[in-house]
Amino acid sequence: MRSFITPAAAKNGLSGSRPVVVLFGATMFLSALLLFWVQLIIAKMLLPRLGGTPAVWTTCMLFFQMLLLAGYSYVLVTTKWMGDRKQAILHIVLLLLSVIYLLLASGSVASISERNNPALWLFVYLLTAIGLPTFIISTTSPLLQKWFTRTSHAAASDPYFLFAVSNAGSLLALVSYPLILEPALSLSNQNRLWKGLYVAFLVLAAGCVVVLWKSMKTEVAVIQESTNGSPALPQRLYWILLAFIPASLLFGVTNYITTEIAPTPLLWTIPLALYLVTFVLAFAGRHLIPVRFSGVALGGLALLLTLVLAANATEPTSAIVLVHLCFFFVAATICHNKLAAGRPSAAHLAGFYLCVAIGGMLGGLFNTLMAPITFNSIVEYPLVIVLACLVQVEDIREGSRVDHMFDLIWPVGIGVLSVVLAFLVEGSELSPVVAVAIAFGAPLVIINHRFRNRPVRFALALGAVMLASVVYSEMQNRTLHAERNFFGTLSVRLDPETSTRVLFHGNTIHGRQFIADAYQREPLSYFHREGPLGQIFDAFNSNAASPNVAVVGLGTGSMACYSFPGQHWTFYEINPAVISIAQTPAYFSYLQKCAAGSLDVVLGDARLQLQNAPDRHYGLIVLDAFNSDAIPIHLMTQEAIALYTSKLATGGMLAFHISNRSLKLDTVLADVAKRTGATCLSLADGEHNALIGKDPSEWLVMAQHSPAFDALAQNPRWRVVQPGNGSHAWTDDFSNILSVLRWY
Repeated sequence: MRSFITPAAAKNGLSGSRPVVVLFGATMFLSALLLFWVQLIIAKMLLPRLGGTPAVWTTCMLFFQMLLLAGYSYVLVTTKWMGDRKQAILHIVLLLLSVIYLLLASGSVASISERNNPALWLFVYLLTAIGLPTFIISTTSPLLQKWFTRTSHAAASDPYFLFAVSNAGSLLALVSYPLILEPALSLSNQNRLWKGLYVAFLVLAAGCVVVLWKSMKTEVAVIQESTNGSPALPQRLYWILLAFIPASLLFGVTNYITTEIAPTPLLWTIPLALYLVTFVLAFAGRHLIPVRFSGVALGGLALLLTLVLAANATEPTSAIVLVHLCFFFVAATICHNKLAAGRPSAAHLAGFYLCVAIGGMLGGLFNTLMAPITFNSIVEYPLVIVLACLVQVEDIREGSRVDHMFDLIWPVGIGVLSVVLAFLVEGSELSPVVAVAIAFGAPLVIINHRFRNRPVRFALALGAVMLASVVYSEMQNRTLHAERNFFGTLSVRLDPETSTRVLFHGNTIHGRQFIADAYQREPLSYFHREGPLGQIFDAFNSNAASPNVAVVGLGTGSMACYSFPGQHWTFYEINPAVISIAQTPAYFSYLQKCAAGSLDVVLGDARLQLQNAPDRHYGLIVLDAFNSDAIPIHLMTQEAIALYTSKLATGGMLAFHISNRSLKLDTVLADVAKRTGATCLSLADGEHNALIGKDPSEWLVMAQHSPAFDALAQNPRWRVVQPGNGSHAWTDDFSNILSVLRWY
């Protein structure tokens, strides 16, 4: 594309000045920041009302992706069918309507009820609460870049650097929300700040319209002459592919490292930050990784990552996570650099960004909707790793027919070799490290030395090794059952060392049971009779305010071992797969063998379902939803505790399982208790005894005037938890995850 500036434009200099770049850049930066913030704010606002069901997250994700596509499509259609003047008038009308929209829109979620279709009502709520402003923000990046080409700035013919500015705004939003906004402001104040910044965005956007209008009025325009026609379909599909791979890898690596390796709060922000950084660098023309070195780096990291995945390695945690993140960064950099290098002339800018948005949406849908239904484990992540290696292929047609045939034959041979070696080392006296090195290291050495110059063969051979590792993993883990849904991956594994069957969610243990029939009525793991929970039930059963017990979180159902005749127990469980596993005697038989009284299992989010329970009904409510590092915050706010308390009989008690590798939750609960006039006791039991099936655990009890609580208080091992600053107690309107992180 060539650009020509009219003499009037050069003389006037209206839109070629530095302030115009600042204006357009600031508008795009602020729009991206607002778009990112609103997603975090609205999701946190909805959580207490609708609970942690998949419908909430998938509907929110689909809503924002659909609006983003709608915004990009709007720019494409109006650019094609309208002149600049009509497009500017239409956008001014939309900007004015959005002001009225914000004034009239209600932020209340009272109309949404779990009795209705939650996905439908949530979508309607999102549309009425933030639909038009979000749509306008989503149009900003492609629209302003298109308008910038109408100016006489030196960079007008190639406005894609502004896309880097936009992603920088998203990056700032990502970093600032958990570090600044969430700790300092309540949700209501965050909402007010967002609306104030949105007004500032409207002013800046109006300024961009004025610049465009004056440019047309004074004939300050860039006459664009495209030397090429519209991009062909293969080119558009290639753009979609290049956007799909990093987006899918983002979801894949985040899901893998936060469930299978280190379920640490806020760890998800690191992959997303790297994703945004690669976008910024690519479209700013900065090559952090030299182009000639990027392919070598990707291949080396792919080999190392394949070995890590094949070995199912999780230790040392920091090093393993670093390997995953390094591969993701290099792969995303390569894809985004190819996108930036293959960008079309400014005349086809809107279509290019629509393809990028479609690729990103498909990546999200593949990982969050399709994969959990299709695969029992996180298969999509290795698949896209292979695809990221295949994208290095410049021309799939290169080579003879024989070469292409061997591109398939060799990977099959490598896969067979890996399986054979895995069977040979299984059951040997070799250490696990040596066994993995032989089974998968040898094939990877062959791949490295023989296939590095054949990208297709290289990528498919890596995939074959990963597939072979599944066989080895099945033999090593002795997996009895594995399934996956929107809540994550669940597996039941046989542990021959302790003679137990163990329930895992990712790599987090959620309960175990002895195989021997004589010991199957003994609660194990965090629920052992010799642990804190055993003492809690001893105190409760001796001083029961009511014979009814509620348990939030079913797990293996081991707590049923504490039930007595005449008691009624209700388990609340959000994950239907957990219920199915706990009710299958071939895996766990606690519910069948230990339930002394009547027992019900209620499916659904506990906070929503407990609202249906009679007031003053339970003598004890046990919350076992905090032993994973990804805690459900909406279950431990002041409003949630008030709900639990209303369901307690006089003299009743709350018990919280707060074992956590990354968070210290006792002070949070003590702060809430202080506001309600309750007191907290806690016991951190660090004893681990594999022979009797006991794992370390930490428990907290909360009560007002409870005989059972008083009985525990007489035990010197139970300590009174002193609240911190009660004014910062967590509520549905305020929480601060950083304040409870363990920094050691």
